[in-house]
Amino acid sequence: MIARIKEVARRLKREVVALWLAARDPRTPLTAKIIAAGVTAYALSPIDLIPDFIPVLGLLDDLIIVPAGIWLALRLVPAVLMEEFRTRAREIEKPVSRSGLTAILLIWAAALLWFCAWLFR
Repeated sequence: MIARIKEVARRLKREVVALWLAARDPRTPLTAKIIAAGVTAYALSPIDLIPDFIPVLGLLDDLIIVPAGIWLALRLVPAVLMEEFRTRAREIEKPVSRSGLTAILLIWAAALLWFCAWLFR
């Protein structure tokens, strides 16, 4: 059972890297690029929008949101291109998304400012 879970996780990581490549390729349709860029920015970000230490919700994004985004992006990228990106993804190291990190930090900062404004009304 644990070996199966590890294999699925490895496959998802490889798909994320392949989508990262798809988001940067000019042959990828615009809608697929946007979704792939968003999914990979979030999946490759060093921090999560919902921290993992929050019970249930912290793991919800990793178990539902990221795989759902990957599924949608995979449906939008042409299959021939995805095979090429998967092959290239096996050869490169997992990238880190600084844009995803920045976006998540901005969301947290906006939420904190909103909370402070609400608190001090």
